[in-house]
This record gives sequence, C-alpha cells and structure tokens, in this order.
Amino acid sequence: MTEHSQHSSYREKLIEHLLVGELLKFSWKTKDFSLEISKPEVDNSGYDLIAEANGVIRHIQLKATFIGSATATQKVHISLSKKPSGCVVLVYFNNETLDLGPYYFFGAAPGQPLPSLENLKIATHTKGDATGFKSERPNIRILNKGSFTKLQTINELYNQLFGSA
Repeated sequence: MTEHSQHSSYREKLIEHLLVGELLKFSWKTKDFSLEISKPEVDNSGYDLIAEANGVIRHIQLKATFIGSATATQKVHISLSKKPSGCVVLVYFNNETLDLGPYYFFGAAPGQPLPSLENLKIATHTKGDATGFKSERPNIRILNKGSFTKLQTINELYNQLFGSA
C-alpha cells in the first residue's frame, strides 16, 4: 500500500490547494486580480469549490488522479447540473513531484449551464450488502473520460472556466 492510498484524503486536499494556488497565480500574473474562491460548508450538491472571475460563477466538482492511472470514468452528482455554470475539473498530477496537469474539463462555456447528466448511467455503491448486492446511487452518474476536454496548462483551464482574462 502506498502513501497515495493510505493518505488519500490528505492528498485530495493537497491537490485542491495546489490547483487553487495555480488559478490564483494565473489571475495575479495576468493582472486580473478578480478570482474569488469559496468552499461550501456542506457537501451535498456535488461541488467542492465555488470560483468567480470575470462575472462568471463556477460550481466546480474537483476530481484528481495520477498520471498513468487507468481510471476511465468519474462519478458526478446530478445536483451539479442545477448550479449556474456547474462543471467538473479532473486534475492529473505527477505521483512523485505532485506537479499538476494536464487538466480535463466537463462543462459548458462560461455562464452556461452544465450539460444534462440525467441520461448517463446511474452509479452503484462500491461495496455490496451482506448478499453482495450493490444498490444504485440515484443522484450519482458515471461520466466517461471521453466526455471531457483535455487542457494542457492552467492558462487554458482558467480561460475555459472564466473566459479570457
């Protein structure tokens, strides 16, 4: 067992902070200075961050995986589609250095709602009950990696989220 699996919640929070730092750094370097980041007090609507810049508010569900991972799907909460400009950002990172990128984006143009998630496959629980049956999670959908747009740099991600700075 590696530190990545033993301390996955620690790593998840670290990647979130690194991403927020990179977005803020890009906002600073472009002399935009408008990016604001908020966190929900309760996590029941499928998003991890609220970010606002250039008049665009994004509710972002953040996903992270290491470069070389075979992960082909992500689980997304359907409530995210009820938020203005909801989106999913999948961050790849280097297992050794924790450098970020590339980034994968699922959503619409800045100011536009998330494409519907209703027709996607319904996720099931990862663990079965006493009989091994894995019940459905009616508010969670499975999104294929092919549905995401690949972005190489934080600049591209920032522009995808908020338009040109």
